Amino acid sequence: MFRGRYEHSIDAKGRTSLPARYRDHLAALGERRIVLTSALDPCLVAYAMPEWTAFEEKLAKLPQFDRAVQKLKRIYVSGAVECEVDDSGRILVPPTLREHASLQKEVLWAGSGKYAELWDKALWKQHFDTTEDERRDISARLAELGL
Repeated sequence: MFRGRYEHSIDAKGRTSLPARYRDHLAALGERRIVLTSALDPCLVAYAMPEWTAFEEKLAKLPQFDRAVQKLKRIYVSGAVECEVDDSGRILVPPTLREHASLQKEVLWAGSGKYAELWDKALWKQHFDTTEDERRDISARLAELGL
């Protein structure tokens, strides 16, 4: 599981550290790779390989001519890149993905359970800040979902 928030830097070549706890999670799975892809928000999404494979299998079972499915495949699957975790615990984020997420110097990893998100730190702050009305709307929706 990917949990917690971790701040790191990203260098000019696009290398950033994968948080140690995330590396521990991968090691428990016998993995040294993550799949990194563009998200619906201006961030990136990182999956352990087994979770990514399960996601792709579910996606393959959905109606191929459904417009939402097509759009999701174009955003998620076409942008997906396998990233090897190097001996220093870093991954290399490709330029197209850095551009999608507007990654600058400071980045933030945010755990989301089965996946993690990689944000530009300043953009995270903008998206994380919510108004009281937004919080009420979120609370109402979560109640509808039984949470």
